[in-house]
Amino acid sequence: MKKVSVIVPVYGVEKYIAATVQSVLDQTYKNFELLIIDDASPDRSVEICEQFTDPRIKIIRQGNRGLAGARNTGIRHAQGEYLAFLDGDDLWVPEKLEKHVAHLEKLPNVGISFSRSAFVNEAGEPLGTYQMPKLKGITVPHLLCRNPIGNGSAPVIRKEVFEDIKYQDNIYGCLEDFYFDESFRQCEDIECWIRIGIQTNWQMEGIPEALTLYRVNSGGLSSNMLKQFDFWEKVMQKTRSYAPEIVDKWEPLARAYIMRYLARRAVRLQDGSMAVKMMNQALATNWRILIEEPRRTLLTLAAAYLLVLLPESFYNSIESIALKSTGANQKRRILQDQSS
Repeated sequence: MKKVSVIVPVYGVEKYIAATVQSVLDQTYKNFELLIIDDASPDRSVEICEQFTDPRIKIIRQGNRGLAGARNTGIRHAQGEYLAFLDGDDLWVPEKLEKHVAHLEKLPNVGISFSRSAFVNEAGEPLGTYQMPKLKGITVPHLLCRNPIGNGSAPVIRKEVFEDIKYQDNIYGCLEDFYFDESFRQCEDIECWIRIGIQTNWQMEGIPEALTLYRVNSGGLSSNMLKQFDFWEKVMQKTRSYAPEIVDKWEPLARAYIMRYLARRAVRLQDGSMAVKMMNQALATNWRILIEEPRRTLLTLAAAYLLVLLPESFYNSIESIALKSTGANQKRRILQDQSS
């Protein structure tokens, strides 16, 4: 029996999927099965997957159910004790599974082991910056206010955790077990982590190294950001239905953090007016973000206004210098944390 089940949802990723699958096959830890979930992909993604001959690969086909639906199908089919998720356009470094398995074996109370992530561009080249989530002492308020796991390709999770939060429903003509909520087409991972945090005693803990390579897509529109905010509102609504006191206490601060996050995304997409609007709303909603995280909040505010006020070429020069400095500091911190 395989120790780890790797679940890769596949939809419209023909440019990236070969490299994604290869990054799993290149793992130093070998005792895994690779479940490729074809979510009715409209392109050649699955055809590319079929060219791999490794016996550990299984391709499972289904009608389109979205990312949450593809992950749920993977969980239902998984034979492993640990479930590792990898989106079809992201990559892992070769030691990823080995380090997470060791982490989970060492700490039986940890249900979700995740890592930091390095940003790469569409060609898979490093951008020199990292996702640097909080690694330890993750509480429910922290889950509500931020996404400490960072992205869907970072966590390796005990199958027991999903057994503890599963529910049954009949959405597609038969009764099935559900883990991620398929009514969410965005924020489905955040909703799931919050539910685990509130409804179970499992701990979440991160590994300091950047073991996931998270691809930044240059595409993206402000309308997508607003859609993400709508789904975040639905997450709060659902969480309130079973934990009203927790949401009433923390939602104003959480709302400010999600607005600041969307402002940062708008800065990355060079949509200055959207970035300014989101940042102003964030501070008006709850100024405590300025006290709790002054550096990040002020940098986002400055970037938003500079994007509006400065000529594009001048802004790009400043941004390039700032990103190099940020990346160097992050790398230093990663190395320090690894050695401590």
